[in-house]
Order: sequence, then structure tokens, then C-alpha cells
Amino acid sequence: MAEFQYKMIGPDGKEKKGHMQAKSKEAAVAALKAEKNVVTSIQEVNGLKKGINLSFGKKVKARDFSVFCHQFVSIVGAGVTIVDAFNMLADQTENVALQGAIRAVHSDISKGDTLAVSMRRQNGVFPMMLCNMVEAGEASGSLDKSFGRMAIQFEKDAALESAVKKAMIYPIVLIVVMIGVVFAMMTFVIPNFMGMFADIGGELPAVTKALIAVSDFFVAYWWAILLGAGAIFAAYKFFYSTPTGQSVIDKIKLKVPALGPVQTKSACARLGRTLCTLLAAGVPMIDALDITSRSMDNVHYKSAMKEAKDQVTRGVPLSRPLKTCGLFPPMVIHMVSIGEETGNIEAMLENVANYYEEDVQAATESMMALMEPAIIIVMAGVVGFLVIAMLSPMFSLYENLA
Repeated sequence: MAEFQYKMIGPDGKEKKGHMQAKSKEAAVAALKAEKNVVTSIQEVNGLKKGINLSFGKKVKARDFSVFCHQFVSIVGAGVTIVDAFNMLADQTENVALQGAIRAVHSDISKGDTLAVSMRRQNGVFPMMLCNMVEAGEASGSLDKSFGRMAIQFEKDAALESAVKKAMIYPIVLIVVMIGVVFAMMTFVIPNFMGMFADIGGELPAVTKALIAVSDFFVAYWWAILLGAGAIFAAYKFFYSTPTGQSVIDKIKLKVPALGPVQTKSACARLGRTLCTLLAAGVPMIDALDITSRSMDNVHYKSAMKEAKDQVTRGVPLSRPLKTCGLFPPMVIHMVSIGEETGNIEAMLENVANYYEEDVQAATESMMALMEPAIIIVMAGVVGFLVIAMLSPMFSLYENLA
């Protein structure tokens, strides 16, 4: 499935634009024309444009989707119709983007449109995986089960993201504080001591001369330092937005001692949970692998899943391309292989997801345990250098007086 951006003239004569998922451009045009729309332009949305759309607030957090799915299951389970359920959900939803999308879906399904088609029209607000699950649920008559599975999926995704973000907050705060302290010391504090160093007279220690030189540079070129830092950050973002840059940086992430295991285990958890959820809802294996590949954060795992989809299409068992790519641990390969042999791959994938979701938290804590002392040692070294450089002239003076 690909995402397309379109402009059209609706049956009411008004121009409309939005995003939708479809297997091809022709399929997207056919779906729009089937609703008596005149398509004026349509094009596939690439990765860069998707990122731009997200930055303008289109993205809804996994936690919001989890609450949305849980509420839908509860309301429909109480005997409320789907149309009325979406009307109620629009009033209960706090996220503005999601609320607007729910109201639009309510309007469409009130006119007789299917839920999956209506959700796909909402400018990419609803994830492709959710839309496919809803389509499978409508086809099998088990829409409540599809939403229930997606509630668990979003819950697990939110937990994984939260665990990684929580682990990164403390190191990032320490690094920012260290940079801020060094910048303030070099720009404001050290210059105030220069007059005292001059009054002491005599030859200043080499470490103090080095500190003064660095401080002079900060005072004279602080703007250049800030511009340089901004330029480096912008260059990194630009490089990472290119296929080559993303490949290089994501490969480095997998090689970093503390970060690599977290990336690998997170990818295994995502593979197990997403594929299990889709297959359990009746989504075909090929489509499930395509959606799973899109859900991967690391480009190398994304490429591995796309290759796996291509090979499975040719009749190759899934465990074989997972083993060939060399990215997945032996446990994942063995569990998938056992599932294929026994015909119970969904249960094996769920076991993989449960194991690695717990393991991600343990790996994240281990990463924290390595990063915290390393950052503290660096901070201690910087502070120690500043203290020695500032106190050395005083010690020399005391020795001369003695």
C-alpha cells in the first residue's frame, strides 16, 4: 500500500484535497471516481513529504489511538450503532486532529460509506495498519475484535516509545546542562578572572593560558559557535533525509554498543506484535508484511521486511529471508520457523512480541546504566580542568610568597 495526495472536485462542485492509501495510483483514482468525484491531480507521497505533513500536527500519538480503540469497543459492545459510536467518540476525543478526523468519518459513514474507506480519506490521520484492520473486520463481521486488537497494538507501541524516551531524558538533560555550564563559564565567568590573573604577574601555567585562549575565542566568536552548531544540526537532518544518509546513520545506530541492542530488540518486538495483530485479523501475509515493513523505524529493518515480502510472494517461507538478512536474532527465526511448521505462526509471533517488549525495557535500563556514569565522568573532567586552570596561578603565587 502506498500513500497518495490528491485534489478533486466533489459531487457538490467544491474543490477538495487530502491523502489516501491505495495499492496503486490507478486504484486510488478508481476509488475516488467511484464516489462521483472528478480527480484533478494525484501523486504518490514520498518519505520527505510525509515528514513535513507530520510536522504540521497531522500525527496522532499511539496513546490517543489506543484510547480511541478501547472506547469504540466499549461503546459498540453496549449495543450502540457504529454511526452513533463515532458521534460519541468525537465528543470524547481530546486530540484536535483526531477529533476532526472522527467527525469527518461520522459524516461519511452516515451517508453509507464503509468505515475503512472513510478512515482512509482523512489525510493520513488514521494509520494504514488501522485502516487495513478495519477493512478486514468489516469483511469478516468482527469489527469489534479488530479494534480490540488495535487497542492492544497501540498500547504496546506507546509503552515501547515511552520506555526509550524516558531512558533518554536524563542523559540529554545532563548533556544540555554541561554544555550550558561550559558556555556560561567561558563567556561570562572566566573573563572576570582575567584581571586577577594579570595582577598576579609572572608566567601563567600552560593550562591557564589554554583556558584563557578558549575563553577569548568564546567571547569573540560566540555567535559563530552557535551558528556552527546550528549548521551541523541542519546538515545532519538534511543528510539523514537522504537515502544514503539514512542508511549510513541507521547502520551506525546498530553498531553502537548500548544503542544497537535496543534498536534490534525494538525491531523484533515491532515485527512480532504488528505481524501477529494483522494475521489474527485475517489480513493476507503479503499485505501484513508490507505494513510491517512500513512500521519499522530503522531503514535496514525496513529493507529486510520488504525483501521478506518479495520472497514470500515467490513462495519462500518467511523464516528464510529473516535468517538471510542477518539482522534478526536466532530466537526470532526459530520461533517463526516453528510457527510455519505447526501452522500456528500467530501464537509464535505473539510470544516473540511479549518476550522482546520486556527485553527492550531491560536493554534500555542497561543503556542508561552505561550512559549515566560516562556523562558524569566527562562532566567531572571538564569541571576539574576549569578548577585546575583557575587555581593554578593562585598556587604559584602562594609558592612565590612562601
